[in-house]
Amino acid sequence: MQRCLRDWVVLSLLAAMTLPVVAAREISSLPEGDEKNLVEAVCSGCHSISVITRSAGFASAAEWRALIDSMVDLADPQAETLASYLAQAIEPDESRRPTLVEGDTRIRIDEWLVPTLGQRSRDPVETPDGMIWWTGMWASLIGRLDPQSGDMAEYHLPPAARPHSIVPDSDGNLWYLGNSNATIGRLDPDTGLIQEYATEARDPHTGVFHPNGQFYFTAQHAGRLGRLDPDTGDIHEVETRQRPYGIRVGPEGRLWVAYNGTNSIGAMAPDSMEVTYFELPDPASRVRRLDLDSEGRVWFVNSSLGRIGRLDPATGGIQEWPSPSGPDSHPYALAVIDDVVWYNESGMRPDALVRFDPATEQFQSWAIPSGVGIIRHMWVTAAGELLIHQSSSNRVGRVRIEP
Repeated sequence: MQRCLRDWVVLSLLAAMTLPVVAAREISSLPEGDEKNLVEAVCSGCHSISVITRSAGFASAAEWRALIDSMVDLADPQAETLASYLAQAIEPDESRRPTLVEGDTRIRIDEWLVPTLGQRSRDPVETPDGMIWWTGMWASLIGRLDPQSGDMAEYHLPPAARPHSIVPDSDGNLWYLGNSNATIGRLDPDTGLIQEYATEARDPHTGVFHPNGQFYFTAQHAGRLGRLDPDTGDIHEVETRQRPYGIRVGPEGRLWVAYNGTNSIGAMAPDSMEVTYFELPDPASRVRRLDLDSEGRVWFVNSSLGRIGRLDPATGGIQEWPSPSGPDSHPYALAVIDDVVWYNESGMRPDALVRFDPATEQFQSWAIPSGVGIIRHMWVTAAGELLIHQSSSNRVGRVRIEP
């Protein structure tokens, strides 16, 4: 795994995700020569050359070198040759630069490169002891980071699991969504022991614990919602609309579901698991993630149309705002902190972190330092900080928001 960038899946999915709204550049061959042969030898074992030629590119060899070093462990001469060649061969695509908005809020972004390269690190969370955990989807592992010391450790899961996301419980156990082996799993960090529960849904995606102690989850391609009783291991699943994605618990106990296959947001009753659907006005709308503010209003990303929006469950009213980088920005992850909305523009390079203040309707945005993308999920820590990641460059990050 150290030799190979499994993140070609991430980049390929991103390309497929943005092609309908972002005109792809013509895929051309790299210039012939020994350098091209080296690219094919080093890179094509994990992804096609077209992934490179379709990328947004970089203006300098140093930027290419930084990306290469986050993907594969090469000797310096090979890495330098590759970086110099790609800097000359690939013209940067300036059309994907984010529109960054100035403002008064100050943040600090810390990033850590995870130990196993090519793992597609993603979905970091915080446990009660202050540790940061992430899932390495393509290496089937869960990693732990001590943000004070920077020390990291990785726990290996069943190879077929490929966990999509993780959720901690109140005892510090880590529950993972086995996206490739149709399981919900629990890792005990103290012993390293794993317990798996089989689902009917083939691709458990995102999960959340409810105050009633039950674990609820989505299964995107299976079109299902599920509930797991951690005490008994019993699982109950129901069919739902196309591609349920993100899921959150509202202050009144309802579970809110984002739909990536239709223009809907769902409200699920925790006991009956019946879903009430709220339609977004534009049929082309697709929602990946959502969160709730202190008034119980649902904030969401309209990924396909480059907007963020707010649903008032009491009235069914929906209001939307265009993201600063426009209709091709593809907002993805989202979290609400103190009634301020944070999200990312995943269609941009670098990936941009955006702040939206509903009180003033003002945006502010920053480029992610290693922003080759993309943030797929966010977690709010006990201290009110934001945990993020860059799966393609195998990093997890923390956003500190200054008062």
